[in-house]
Amino acid sequence: MNTVRKHKSDRMLGALTVVLLCIGLIVIYAIGPMRANVMNSVYGSNMGENDFFFQQLRNVILSLVVVVLAYNLPYRFIRKYAKLVMFGGLALCILLAVLAMAGSSMARCELGACRWFNLGGFSLQPAEILKLGLVLYLAQLIAERKEEGKLNSMDFWVPFGVVGVLSLGLVVVVQKDLGTGIAVAAIILAMLFMSGVKLRYFAGVLVLALVTGVASIVVSPHRMERMMTFGSAESSDAYHIENAMIAIGTGGLTGVGIGNSVQATGYLPESINDSVFAIMGETFGFVGLVVVIGCFTVLLMRLLRTANYLEDTEESLVVVGVFAWATAHVVINIASMTGLLPLTGITLPLLSYGGTSMLFTAAALGVALQLSCYTGREPRKEKVDVARNTRTQLEGRRMR
Repeated sequence: MNTVRKHKSDRMLGALTVVLLCIGLIVIYAIGPMRANVMNSVYGSNMGENDFFFQQLRNVILSLVVVVLAYNLPYRFIRKYAKLVMFGGLALCILLAVLAMAGSSMARCELGACRWFNLGGFSLQPAEILKLGLVLYLAQLIAERKEEGKLNSMDFWVPFGVVGVLSLGLVVVVQKDLGTGIAVAAIILAMLFMSGVKLRYFAGVLVLALVTGVASIVVSPHRMERMMTFGSAESSDAYHIENAMIAIGTGGLTGVGIGNSVQATGYLPESINDSVFAIMGETFGFVGLVVVIGCFTVLLMRLLRTANYLEDTEESLVVVGVFAWATAHVVINIASMTGLLPLTGITLPLLSYGGTSMLFTAAALGVALQLSCYTGREPRKEKVDVARNTRTQLEGRRMR
């Protein structure tokens, strides 16, 4: 483990986490009443105009508590439960699939996809637990095998492959969630790339991931239709993307102001979830979007810097995993809302309405914030070339 003396954490990383949570809360306050009216009109519910705001306020407060807990719990304690979180996430995904097949009310299904547990007054998305478990478990597995000189052996590839295939299979195939699947794949590939495995092995995994991704699209008529009609007026997502672009265009330079959004009144689907970036463009304009993108850019760069300056391999890989997780969500969400990528349902970290995604993103950032207390003065350097040492030892034995 890291022997660097503890120092102050990366304050910019912590401050940006809080700033983004607050921006998200302001957006939900602005469009919550309109969303409540839509829900009441369409589904006959009886929601108050501030219900979404108070629910989001609860989520933000809980997320801040989670950040503080993840920051203060020693990493050596957290790593003890890496396997539990990893396999617990897998088990919950399997349980959700079983409950959905049995028609249980505990499985919440929408548009043919079952991705949440319905637990009375709140829901739980097990894929978010899985992402955090992947980051912690893979960092531990890679670091241990690297130290043992077995990074390019079957002792590494078998558990790595089993966990990777199970995770992607449950998320993409069973839960039909390609957006989250891309985020899971980003975590796996980024951590593998930074692990130091031989390049040809990484290239093989990358090709396999691309082929599997293409196959998952080809065998799904809905996904195939999205790809074939992407960018055309005949696309099933054309209405969604068109209204997202209208929202961003209407905002102009400085936006229409809080409470004046038109798209949030029912024109733009998922206005408080996946489409929150477009609503921010309408409300706060180009200037507001530049601020939000700037906050995310700096946050991601601070994560990269932390990973680069951590001397401990496992800790560095944890932060790399968090970086890949957040980057996948930010890039895919913004690109989808601006028509650069086919529409994929994925949240904008810390800004979209919701509980599970926000809480586990906050937990991951809290761990990264804690690890930023143990960075060195110089960028991390590989102290031991395990592969080279192993070859040297084998050659020495042959000479004897």
